[in-house]
Amino acid sequence: MLSLRQGTVIEVQPSRSDGEIDEIVVDVDGVARPAFADVSMVGATEVGDSVVVNIEAVDLNLGSGGRDVVLVNLTRGLTGEPDPNRHVMKLNYTALQTGVAPVESTKLDVPIAAPAAIFQLHGQLAPVAWAAANANPGLKLGYVQTGGGALPGKYSSTVKQLRERGLLCDHLTAAPAYGGDGEAMSTIGALHSGLRDRGWDAAVVGPGPGIIGSGTPLGHGGMNALDSTHCALALGCSAVLVARASSGDPRERHRGVSHHTRTVLELLLAQVTVAFSDGSTIPDEAARHDARVVEVEIEEYAASGLPSRTMGRDWTEDRQFFECAMAGGVALADLLRD
Repeated sequence: MLSLRQGTVIEVQPSRSDGEIDEIVVDVDGVARPAFADVSMVGATEVGDSVVVNIEAVDLNLGSGGRDVVLVNLTRGLTGEPDPNRHVMKLNYTALQTGVAPVESTKLDVPIAAPAAIFQLHGQLAPVAWAAANANPGLKLGYVQTGGGALPGKYSSTVKQLRERGLLCDHLTAAPAYGGDGEAMSTIGALHSGLRDRGWDAAVVGPGPGIIGSGTPLGHGGMNALDSTHCALALGCSAVLVARASSGDPRERHRGVSHHTRTVLELLLAQVTVAFSDGSTIPDEAARHDARVVEVEIEEYAASGLPSRTMGRDWTEDRQFFECAMAGGVALADLLRD
C-alpha cells in the first residue's frame, strides 16, 4: 500500500519553480516536509493548495532527492483532459499513466554508423558531454534517458544546464522515463529516432538522477547499461561503455573501477570500447574489449561551472569518478572522427 499523506503547501521555493518542477514545503500533520511536484503531471503549485504526497522513500531514509513527491494537487490538479493525439501510455496501468506521442520511426533503417556512449550514473553525464564537445566542437549530442534512476525527464538540473549551453542538442525519455523533448517506447527506439531522424551526430544513454540498488551483483540501476549497450550494438552503432570508477567512495565495491562496470563488461555479448583515465587499474573484465587509457584535464572541467560533485563528494575528493567519465567522452569523440 502506498504511503500517502494529505497536507497543505506552505512554501513554494523560487529556486526551482521554473514551470517544470516545483520545489515546495508541505505541512503534514504539523511537520514541514520538503517535496517536489512534477508540473507536467500534477500542474503548478501555489501556497495554500491541498496536496497528497508520497512519503515512503524519505521515511525509509532512501533519499530520492531528499523530498516527498506530490501525487495529486486536490486544489487545482483535477481539471486535466486526455489529449487525443497522445494515445500511447507511459507508466501504464499505474495511477500515473499518461498519454504520449511516440517518436519511433515507421521504418527500421540500419545499420547506423554513429557512436553511442552508455553511462551508469547520472553524475557522469555532464563530464561525458563536456569532454566530447571539447574534443569535437559543434558536436550534436543527444541524450536518451533510461530507467535505473529518476524517471521524470525535467527533474535533472544537469540536463537543463547542458541544453542551455548547447552541449546537448536533444533529450529523449525512453521506456518508463518521461517528460523529455520527445517520448520513446524503448531505448532502441529512442536511439534509432535520434540518430536517424533527429540529426544527432552521437548519443549518450543512461539513467536520470539517483540510482536504484540492492547491493547485489545484478540488482541495481547500473545494469540498464547492459541492455542499452546491446541496443546500440544491435543498431550498428559503435559503443563506448563509460566506466564508473571512484577514488573516494567509502564502499569497497565501488572503489577503483566499480563492480557495476566490471559486471557489464563481463556480461556483454560483443566487444565495446571502454576508456579509463591515466592511472586507473584496468580490470580483468576489460581484457576482451577495446580498453583505452585517456589523458584528461579535470581542472578545465571543474572551471566550466558544470556539476562537479558526486554522492556528496567534490571532484577534488573523487578525481577518478570525473576523470573516467571524461575519458568516456573523449573516446566517444574519437569514435565519431574514426
